[in-house]
Amino acid sequence: MGQKIKENDMINKAYVVDKTEDGKFNSEIKEIDVPTIGENEVLIKSTYSSLNFKDALSSVGNPGVTRNFPHVTGIDVAGVVEQSNEKKKKKKKKKTQSFFF
Repeated sequence: MGQKIKENDMINKAYVVDKTEDGKFNSEIKEIDVPTIGENEVLIKSTYSSLNFKDALSSVGNPGVTRNFPHVTGIDVAGVVEQSNEKKKKKKKKKTQSFFF
């Protein structure tokens, strides 16, 4: 496994879309917890992220884009892999990578 992250090492702010009980959608930038990664997942310490057209659709509750709420937008990211639970051979050096989902 990669380097252990201390929660206070990272300030996690995200653009989060949520659905209220009356069916309306709220979006705001707020602090979120460091996620726990599962098997074959990685934790990325992002340097840059962006919002794209699908994020705009999600922020107004488009059901074809987002089905589960709350939803963190901005999945296009460039950063460093901080933790990995990959079963493949692990590399010891960190390097900057870009991810587009």
